[in-house]
Amino acid sequence: MAPSRNESRTPTSWWRAGVIYQIYPRSFQDTNGDGIGDLPGVTARLDYLASLGIDAIWLSPFYPSPMADFGYDVADYEDVDPIFGTLPDFDALVAAAHERDIRVIIDLVPNHTSDAHPWFKEARASRDNPRRDWYIWRDPGPDGGPPNNWLSEFGGSAWTLDPTTGQYYYHAFLDRQPDLNWRNPQVVAAIHDVMRFWLARGVDGFRVDVIWHLMKDAQFRDNPPNPDYRAGTNPYFKLLPVHTTDLEEVQDVVAGLRRVVDDYPDRLLIGEIYLPIERLVAYYGADLSGAHLPFNFALLETAWEARAVERLVARYEAALPKGGWPNWVLGNHDRPRIHKRVGPDQARVAAMLLLTLRGTPTLYYGDEIGMAQVDIPPDRIQDPYEKNVPGIGMGRDGVRTPMQWDAGPFGGFSTVEPWLPLAPDFTEVNVAAEQGDPDSMLTLHRRLLVARRLHPALAEGAYVPLAAEGDLLLFRREREGERCLVALNFGGDPILAQVPEARGRVLASTFCDRDEEPVNGEIALRGHEGVILLCA
Repeated sequence: MAPSRNESRTPTSWWRAGVIYQIYPRSFQDTNGDGIGDLPGVTARLDYLASLGIDAIWLSPFYPSPMADFGYDVADYEDVDPIFGTLPDFDALVAAAHERDIRVIIDLVPNHTSDAHPWFKEARASRDNPRRDWYIWRDPGPDGGPPNNWLSEFGGSAWTLDPTTGQYYYHAFLDRQPDLNWRNPQVVAAIHDVMRFWLARGVDGFRVDVIWHLMKDAQFRDNPPNPDYRAGTNPYFKLLPVHTTDLEEVQDVVAGLRRVVDDYPDRLLIGEIYLPIERLVAYYGADLSGAHLPFNFALLETAWEARAVERLVARYEAALPKGGWPNWVLGNHDRPRIHKRVGPDQARVAAMLLLTLRGTPTLYYGDEIGMAQVDIPPDRIQDPYEKNVPGIGMGRDGVRTPMQWDAGPFGGFSTVEPWLPLAPDFTEVNVAAEQGDPDSMLTLHRRLLVARRLHPALAEGAYVPLAAEGDLLLFRREREGERCLVALNFGGDPILAQVPEARGRVLASTFCDRDEEPVNGEIALRGHEGVILLCA
């Protein structure tokens, strides 16, 4: 029997010991037969999530939106798009999740709105509209073109001319996603009120979208060229975005968001930040007054080699501020599936790494069953990123495909053709097929999550690196006299390692077949195997 969901938890530390599970609502479960997932679909699958053993769900945007960027272009911050349901549906989801001791985290998108948001409609009505300064406007440059060289992450200039008023507005992403002006106190107050609206409805925290983008240079200086830019990669990186991202002033903005969250008990603030570790950790804030968890995406970009991962963990642990709690991410809605990045064999090793490193892990829906990256036919491409910047492999549709629940029509996701195609292997790789399989990827994840819950050393213990060579990664987790040793083989050849302190029994293997096996100073690993030992 799995341990109590509240075991080894305190009211103020659920997110430290907990595991977050990201849901892309469009692709989780369709209940109304339109081929698009919805909030009632998430509610319908809560028992599955409870049985998996996660502690919180994070929902990607479900707000009213024209869907130019699938919900990241928000037209109303305080409602639910009819595609996904209604506010009562959301309230029902929160209540049902809380009944199962599952927290609910939602996306906050404060950097930009949709051009269909009432705020922007007012702002673009005239230069003297009271909401004009809620967005970022500039006169044309001397040549009549954009006011400076700032680029959009989604291709081309970050400035679009508004013919009605003759000024350009700034958009870090699509031209249909105008950026808010966070130098305007009214904008700050409005977004804080949005947060209070959802906190009062019972949400347990926010994942703040592109938090490092929120402040822009007040002098609107050109960004300098990037000397390391490589042709064939995202043209956004032709310039170094030193005047459009990661300004020191953004820390005051993050601290303001944190103060709102702290007015409610036991809530969590996560920041989406794609920055080097040494800059990422600044978002914990002075005296930890910033984000509780500035998302650490370094594993998404590090070479999948034992020594590279070992160096990364050491860098991150050394960079953390005193008292800052780490976190790790191996998959999300913007990056290719872990299954594609490291291969199906190493995906099991990756799962064990994610769920045994010190810190809060975030698990992306479907990774627990080994869902693959799907090749999307040209006529089925939905992602505006891929449409705007084609040919460089940046499309995100392949990682957003429907959850594979069973081998029936449309994978149990819907009764009609889904908005994106299913993976060809969905009849074999699905929840129903893996539920009773003792060797399945799903079984492995459940076992790892039970181990975290039963053993405080794995959930909140210290991280102690151990010397290793070649494809072997070794580390120890320890807390209050309990010690767990993790050994991971990043290669396909067997390893026999002499590790004097490795004395005890096997808690788990990535192959799910070595329970209670005694170990006495020597660790034998098959190719692509990881094991957790409970040390004597």
